[in-house]
Amino acid sequence: MNLHSSDLRQRDLASVWHPCTQMKDLERFPVLLVKSAKGVWLEDFEGKHYLDAISSWWVNVFGHGNERINQAIRQQLDLVGHVLLAGCSHEPVIRLSERLVEIAPEPLQKCFFADNGSSAIEVAMKMSFHYWQNSGKRKKTRFVNLSNSYHGETIGALSAGDVPLFKQVYEPLLLDTITAPSPDSYNREPGESALEFARRMFVYMDEILQKHHEEVSAVIVEPLVQCAGGMRMYDPEYLGMLRKACDLYGVHLIADEIAVGFGRTGSMFACEQAGIAPDFMCLSKALTGGYLPLSVVLTTDQVYDAFYAEYTGMKAFLHSHSYTGNALGCAAALATLDIFREENVIESNKNLTVEFARQTERFADHPNVADVRQRGMITAIELVRDRATNEPFPWQERRGLRVQRYGLEHGVLLRPLGDVVYFMPPYVITPEEIRMLVEVAERGIEHAVR
Repeated sequence: MNLHSSDLRQRDLASVWHPCTQMKDLERFPVLLVKSAKGVWLEDFEGKHYLDAISSWWVNVFGHGNERINQAIRQQLDLVGHVLLAGCSHEPVIRLSERLVEIAPEPLQKCFFADNGSSAIEVAMKMSFHYWQNSGKRKKTRFVNLSNSYHGETIGALSAGDVPLFKQVYEPLLLDTITAPSPDSYNREPGESALEFARRMFVYMDEILQKHHEEVSAVIVEPLVQCAGGMRMYDPEYLGMLRKACDLYGVHLIADEIAVGFGRTGSMFACEQAGIAPDFMCLSKALTGGYLPLSVVLTTDQVYDAFYAEYTGMKAFLHSHSYTGNALGCAAALATLDIFREENVIESNKNLTVEFARQTERFADHPNVADVRQRGMITAIELVRDRATNEPFPWQERRGLRVQRYGLEHGVLLRPLGDVVYFMPPYVITPEEIRMLVEVAERGIEHAVR
């Protein structure tokens, strides 16, 4: 380690409080100091390279230092960096709204911008609640979620989630949500298909809506993949049944596509695989290609019209963020959408998903692997103490952390979710890099389970 790196690490520990981190860990496991990044590779101050297997928390889709996105931001810098979106507007936010409406499932027609994923969830929840208030249905104040779900860290978003690790300590602050059992196919019975399990689990959701629909504002779900809950996956038919039930019982459907949108599951939006449209679709993360914080909630004209009135009617949606619709972020997002459209990305990614499937076949009979699952460009490997019973390792042993440390020592940035090792790389990864990534992960897993 050079003196500059040592100095930076000391300064980091003295002043930076890192997210989702027990800071005492950093005394033994120093932070990775990134000097530069290009494509799927990060470079530290010693010149060592690390493959970014997790897209820097799932945001980067077209690689670090993408020249097309860089150029779009540079051009926008010469015009306007930011202007408030209350009473003002700018060309990038107008063009981005038009483009999003163009590619989103009908009837999503209106775009409300925010700063980040959690903020988008807050917007959707408040907008749903407020819609019912404006419509005279004032009892509709509660939300239904799925077990093991995750929707963010702000109070409303945290209320909508169900991962105890993130939520438990804050319970006294949170909204009273109703939780339905997840259709997560990892929990299916031997011989039961993912589709059969999804249908069986939907019975519980239907019972909840039948009993509580008069007080429920919306159901909120992560379509197809519960990412922070361990990359758990479920059959698309569940979403189709949920859409029909929400319509039947007069309840909104909020689709949290923050992590799974923009091609992650094999289609532009995960909801497409079920052939449905939600009442609210939340987008962020890959929206700007991994460059700048920006999020958006797409909703319908029906929702929009419930707020459209004379000012004295007091129906306006008075929610705002200072950097709403930031022009630089919108420019980056437009460049990202251009790449999707002009380079046929979703179709091209199919070759990469096949390569991931081929490379992870090696784990199929591993004695400490309970499940290898894949949905599009997301692949997960679930580590357990005993494959025969799916008995997990004690969480205190932190086997996933061992994989992470091994990966860093061998040039790969992994960040397992507990004992779930997953891959969610930028789409510019090559088949050769996939093979290298999986080989390092395999050796890391062997190191962690012995």
